Amino acid sequence: MTSISKPAKSLAEIKTGAMVTLENILVGRELTSRMTSLGLTPGASVEVLQNFGRGPIIVNVRGTHVALGRGEARKLLVSEGTQA
Repeated sequence: MTSISKPAKSLAEIKTGAMVTLENILVGRELTSRMTSLGLTPGASVEVLQNFGRGPIIVNVRGTHVALGRGEARKLLVSEGTQA
């Protein structure tokens, strides 16, 4: 049997307390620049500090707490687990 890797999920789908790895940013150049300035780059480890299912999502990335709108979080594709 071969193992099947899980497809990437949007950050908006991840539960509070989970650690994920940012895989891809599905936005234009302007928002990509904003995400990069916040430390949200492919390969970054992200801890979800707050996700109540509505309202902003608060994450910890590179030691900084960042609040993201739901629309932004939906465009950030992540995989569960972190890189060792």
